[in-house]
Order: sequence, then C-alpha cells, then structure tokens
Amino acid sequence: MNLIRPTTEQKRMAEDRRLEPVMRALKAIHSATSPESMDPEDLERQRAGQELLGRLVSPRRGVSWEPFRLHGMAAAWARPTRCWEKRKVILYCHGGGYTSGNLGYSRPLAAKLAETTGYEVLSFEYRLAPEHPFPAAPDDAMQAWDYLMHLGYGARDVVVAGDSAGGNLALVLCHRLKAEGRRLPARLVLMSPWTDMTASGRSYAERADIDPMITMNYIQAVRRVYAGERDLSNPLLSPLLGDLSRFPPALIQVGSNEILYSDSVRLRDRLVGAGVPCRLEVWKDMWHVFQMFPMRTADQAMESVGRFLLEEL
Repeated sequence: MNLIRPTTEQKRMAEDRRLEPVMRALKAIHSATSPESMDPEDLERQRAGQELLGRLVSPRRGVSWEPFRLHGMAAAWARPTRCWEKRKVILYCHGGGYTSGNLGYSRPLAAKLAETTGYEVLSFEYRLAPEHPFPAAPDDAMQAWDYLMHLGYGARDVVVAGDSAGGNLALVLCHRLKAEGRRLPARLVLMSPWTDMTASGRSYAERADIDPMITMNYIQAVRRVYAGERDLSNPLLSPLLGDLSRFPPALIQVGSNEILYSDSVRLRDRLVGAGVPCRLEVWKDMWHVFQMFPMRTADQAMESVGRFLLEEL
C-alpha cells in the first residue's frame, strides 16, 4: 500500500486552517484592547483584556517565568530551561500605547525571545498613563537598566527589545543614556515600533483602511493622556526625530498592513543616515505586533531575531 505524504506546503495550509478560529478570536481580543476612550472603566477592560491575551498565547514549554519585585515595580525573568547564554540578557519593553500592558501581556513575547535566543529576558511593568504620564515610563525603564548594571551586566551584554510603545520606550532609553554620557546597549530589536508621536508619516492615512488593530483615533487618545500638552516632536516622545548617531545596530520588524509602517521605514532611513547598521523586515499581510501570535510567520520572525543577534555587524 502506497502512502502519499503531504508536502510542506500542504502541511502549512492545514496548520493555517486549524489556526483560523484561534487567530480570529485572538485578533478580536487584541483589537478590543485598543479602545479610543481613556475612561477608567474602558482602561480597566483594556488592561484585563491584555492580561487575557497574554495567557491565551503564552508559550508554556522551554521557558520558566519568575515574577519578582524590582524596587517596588513588578518584574519577571523569562529564562530558557536549557542551553542558555548566561552572559547576555534582553531587556524587554512591552507595548500598549503607554496606557496599558502588564507582565501577563509581556509574557508571550518575552518567552519567545528567551526560547529563540537562549538569552534571559527581563520584563518590567512600568507605570501607565493617565495615572502616571510622561516621564514615568522612561524613568522606570532607566531603573530596570540600572538594575541590570547592578547585577554585573555591562551595556555590551544587553539587548533592548520592544514592541509598539515598547519600541518607543527602547529608543527613548537610548536617548537618555546617550544624553547622560553612558554606554548604550549592544543591539536593538524593535517590533512595530511607535517612533513618531506627531504621526507625520504617510502610512497613518494610506494604510488606515487595512490596519485591523490600530486607528488614528486610538493614537490621538493615548498620546493625549501620556504626553499632555508637551511638544510631540521632543525626541523623548518621538525618538525618530532625535539625533540617532552612535545608536546600537537595530533590527526592525513591521507588518505591511500597519498605520505605523512609516514609523519603521523612516527610522531605518534615519539610522542608516546616521551611520548605524540597521535591518528593516517588512512582513507581508501582517498586522501590528504579529510576532505575539501562535503562527508560522511569527515563528519565522522570531528566528530572524535569533540570527540577527548572532551576526557580526
């Protein structure tokens, strides 16, 4: 009896069909956690929804999750359970528009980063607007950075990663370290980073109809409660617009269907113009922070992160 083995493409298509209901549910939850209202009740639902999303998509095997208190701030280590690089670490900044996000929401990407790279990953629950507007989040990021330095890591041992507003925070952290004359991290890994709070990129209008996750109304709502009346072109709010010379080599990943697409393209152009090695990966038909989801494309993107950290630049 001859058995016909399915091809790789057939296996991929079958997996995609199995995941379709899960993906629809997860995308619905993710979209619901980006409301345009900053009312306390809406924010509470948003933050609870992100905690649920984190539990639904969090990888369970190969990585331990160890919460602790970092000078009063909630934090957690994601540690590979075997074969890890003990002298390298990732500082991970979660997304959420500076108004939501927590350790539960951090867990899926932190665990994926740990599993893919073999590095320990430190996540931290920075303070959120509107209760704690700018500069609370950057202050907390500096505290997490200083904690790693206290543990004995050098700046050259640290990769800073972030998604969405966390990508903004990763870049702002570099601006602050540079302004203080301190060493910057070894590399940056930025997933769908929000780099320009002025929203001056063309994709904010051109891709509004194809972005299933983020709207301009949401951008306006979160930046209003985070930045208040401050000048949005300040590099500590829009790091794209600052001096990027001497920044670390960066990997930027963005979906083709994002209104934040321009933020990534323009950041790549500005970094390269400043003499900083930078790679931009545009993932076709993908949405905002697709790396979080349990699908083949997300796995491929994370594998690319692992290769980037191994390369000599």
